[in-house]
Amino acid sequence: MTKDDNCKGETEKLFKLVSPFEPAGDQPQAIEQLTRGLNKGVKDQILLGVTGSGKTFTMAQVINKIQKPTLILAHNKTLAAQLCSEFQEFFPENAVSYFVSYYDYYQPEAYLPVSDTYIAKDASINDEINKYRHTATMNLLTRKDVIIIASVSCIYGLGSVQDYKALAITLKVGEMMKRDTLLRRLTDIQYTRSGNDFKPGMFHVLGDVVEIFPPSSDDYVYRLEFFGDEIENIVEADSFTGEVRAELSETTIFPAKHSVTTEEKVKGAIEGIQAELFERHAQLLEIGKALEAERLKTRTEYDIDMLRETGYVTGIENYVRYFDYNGEEGRRPTTLMDYFSDDFLLFIDESHITVPQIGGMHGGNYSRKKTLVEHGFRMPSSFDNRPLNFPEFEKFMNRAVYVSATPSKYEYAHTLQENIAEQIVRPTGLIDPEVKVKSSNGQIDDIKKEISETISRGERVLITTLTKKSAERLTEYLVEGGIKVRYLHSDIDTMERIEILRDLRLGKFDVLVGINLLREGLDLPEVSFIAILDADKQGFLRSTSALIQTIGRCARNVSGHVTMYSSEVEEDGKTHLKITPAMREALDETDRRRMIQVAHNTKHNITPETIKKAVRDITIGGATKLRTKKRDKQKIPKEEIARYITSLEAEMDIASLNMQFEKAADLRDEIDTLKQENGMLGVL
Repeated sequence: MTKDDNCKGETEKLFKLVSPFEPAGDQPQAIEQLTRGLNKGVKDQILLGVTGSGKTFTMAQVINKIQKPTLILAHNKTLAAQLCSEFQEFFPENAVSYFVSYYDYYQPEAYLPVSDTYIAKDASINDEINKYRHTATMNLLTRKDVIIIASVSCIYGLGSVQDYKALAITLKVGEMMKRDTLLRRLTDIQYTRSGNDFKPGMFHVLGDVVEIFPPSSDDYVYRLEFFGDEIENIVEADSFTGEVRAELSETTIFPAKHSVTTEEKVKGAIEGIQAELFERHAQLLEIGKALEAERLKTRTEYDIDMLRETGYVTGIENYVRYFDYNGEEGRRPTTLMDYFSDDFLLFIDESHITVPQIGGMHGGNYSRKKTLVEHGFRMPSSFDNRPLNFPEFEKFMNRAVYVSATPSKYEYAHTLQENIAEQIVRPTGLIDPEVKVKSSNGQIDDIKKEISETISRGERVLITTLTKKSAERLTEYLVEGGIKVRYLHSDIDTMERIEILRDLRLGKFDVLVGINLLREGLDLPEVSFIAILDADKQGFLRSTSALIQTIGRCARNVSGHVTMYSSEVEEDGKTHLKITPAMREALDETDRRRMIQVAHNTKHNITPETIKKAVRDITIGGATKLRTKKRDKQKIPKEEIARYITSLEAEMDIASLNMQFEKAADLRDEIDTLKQENGMLGVL
């Protein structure tokens, strides 16, 4: 490649990675190996990276080199928020979006035959998350420099992407269009006219001026000025201050909902629903289920009446076959992946958890629906309202990278050895902790000794047990011995959990006891000793993967060491400690990683140092926040203050949901200040 060719390639880049750091340790070879594989069209690759090796930075480097739209899957909202924040920092000039389930609370429709109990669907939608979802799909349809960080909820049906695109309204300055025609078209794509409030998904009319509030944002609106039947001006304006942010020659207004229903589609759907009802009603009567037949007839006819009157009914997603699939039975649902181009990159983070989670969703949904259908609560077409099954999801895995410190069987079964990129070396020089196996006889005395030594160094201890009862008893015993200890269990909610971890880091107590200490967010550089009780007991929490993950929890401290306590067994007249296959594999893998890191440190004269991390960074693994816009509060008109406070409260809720508690606290203080300044305390 000539210099001119290289410059040309650089100018054509869509993604621009911004970072003060250069790849180090194992990162350069991992980046080069993954990039080479993706360019060659390798379908499955693994990024096997230990804790603290910078896997996220490696992913960012690969995206920057491949220059393709990217989907990064995480197994829950919290991890997705963390990754989104980090990638927004890496790619500040590109479209980095967050796509997770928009339910704060969700109780699916269900029927329990044993107790003859019907449970209606109950859900609470988070408007802030819904905004992020619309931003994601809008970016995918209008840009190429897009990274979407999504939870596994993205495998659920999202409505027809063809309809979503086809019904979008493109508006241009100088275009001839009657104002009332525009208003009718906005209504057709699920926008509503504002009353006292003006929210995303609404439009506002004042004479020849129409303001449209897109569902993808809460901080700007499109303002259209008409001169007769001509669009004279289009601007993007701040939704609270009215300040013009940009003058536009044209803009595209996407539907207010992903599932868009038109009058024509409703009519066609009703015909299909009626035909299926007639057929299913007869089937139930034929097999002697008269009660179920009558129940189905009553419920479905009510839904049809509601559709005729309003174009909508609660549970409309159960008729997706007739609204989106033209009556075709068993059709694969349209999901977020359908919004991507065919050549997108797929990273599956923490793949040992995420892949099985994807695989299990379809079965659980089908089982619940089957009971509803058999007892006359839903028609068989409701089965089409579902997530992707695993074979369907696999068809989207054209270029997949599985990211994990402990890949599982699926990843290894689908990946050739030469396509496994190892990232064992940490740029910080930190070495995996030394691991010992000791007898469970006298383990409490040994643990007390370790605790004493650890506290004397100003460091912390984690102890993991197998049962809630044993954790409680151990906690009580240590408290009686004068040790400052807390117990972390499943009944503790997210907010209190974070407070406990924060107090541990601050030294308000020294020992944390729990059953499962593997959840994300447990990033504690102060921890230098981990005790694993009952290490020889077979099960999920003592599998090879779980043991390696637990050991890694003190890999951020130079004094880090782990003791696995095991029972004594007699064999051939000799007593020895029981070492399970999982323990042996964890010990061998840890030793292998230690040797690699030690060799790297020796070669490059690196002296490991404990990671220094501000205690405030405990939220979401140190992530800051999803990108938000700063606004001059003095420019907000008095009549808009109440709406602005409501938007801040929604933002505070999502920050709390994603464990961004410092951000949530800042927003709470801002809300209180605004209320006080405007005489609203006790009003909102």
